Amino acid sequence: MEGKGFDASRYLTRVEGREYLEVKWRLLWLRTEHPDAILETELSEHREGYALFKARVVLPSGGEASGWGSETVEQFEEYLEAAETKALGRALAALGYGTQFCQDFALAAESMEPVVDAPIPLHRPLKSNGRARQTRATEAQVNAIYAIARQVYSWDERAVEQKCLETFKRSTGELSKGEASRLIDDLKAKKLGA
Repeated sequence: MEGKGFDASRYLTRVEGREYLEVKWRLLWLRTEHPDAILETELSEHREGYALFKARVVLPSGGEASGWGSETVEQFEEYLEAAETKALGRALAALGYGTQFCQDFALAAESMEPVVDAPIPLHRPLKSNGRARQTRATEAQVNAIYAIARQVYSWDERAVEQKCLETFKRSTGELSKGEASRLIDDLKAKKLGA
């Protein structure tokens, strides 16, 4: 596919020390080679804070691939866009647009979060009002907070939210990874009052 003039290496981004080809550049690559390719996306499931998309890419030569992508609002504020982009990226990768540059289907390390282009979380502190801001807590961390609080303290969701507001001045969905980790440890060690 590279022989038709598109140099994908010019568009690589470094994320978590790895080279990654954003979906917008995969789309440009596809359109450079196949301007008549068909792209279809479909919202398969949508409920509060969760979206699942299916994408289908059909080449004029007959090649075809599908990809699925899901996201939650905890991971991305624009989770609908992120899920659709992830699905497109996976369908394009299945056709060879980007697979040599990134790991779309498996993550190298358990601690590494999925990379999506809408927007890409860069896993480094971002500046906000002159202070470093950490990435948000994962869905697994938030679920663990609720489960441990329910099991250890018999707290309902409202009690968990109240404790987060008292302790961190923000809701569970706004906690950083570090804050969520600290809260989980405190809950497990029974360091918090009821």
